[in-house]
Amino acid sequence: MDPFAMLGAPRRFDLDLSALEKTHRELSRALHPDKFAQAGASERRAALEKAASVNEAWRVLRDPIRRAEALFQAEGLAVGETNEPKASPAFLMEVMEEREALADARAARDLAKVKALGAGVSARAKAVESRLTAGFAGGSPSRDELAALLPLLGELRFYRRFLDEVEAIEEEAEERALAGARGVSP
Repeated sequence: MDPFAMLGAPRRFDLDLSALEKTHRELSRALHPDKFAQAGASERRAALEKAASVNEAWRVLRDPIRRAEALFQAEGLAVGETNEPKASPAFLMEVMEEREALADARAARDLAKVKALGAGVSARAKAVESRLTAGFAGGSPSRDELAALLPLLGELRFYRRFLDEVEAIEEEAEERALAGARGVSP
């Protein structure tokens, strides 16, 4: 399934997600099972399958990592952590230092530090997304140009996991605060 074709979107990294969401809603409404209640079994099944494909296309295109993967796959490049080039030693060292700093901030319950680390990683993730936008822009990039973009997926995956962990720490802190306000020990 080509998620771009499914939602009538141009095959590029930078998409207007609000317009795409509107298209998704319209297609979902048109394919809603209630609209096919009186149809035959095969027509109902086809509409349900198409609705599932529309939903999956929306999930792919709204996620920067999955959107980039779809673009690489459309050009015949294998993606996934086992197929992509290994990260540079410098990046791996940076990752290790960021993780250690986050672990220290979590242990110290230093929410300001956690938020600052999250903001820094979020800015780097946006910079990587900008590089992907530029790399996929301007017509059809060559296979070598695309291959040079592949390591950015690994970076985005690290940033996503890191930001997920920041969010979990923030939720823990919020739960501790709520428990403390209720007089319950966390």
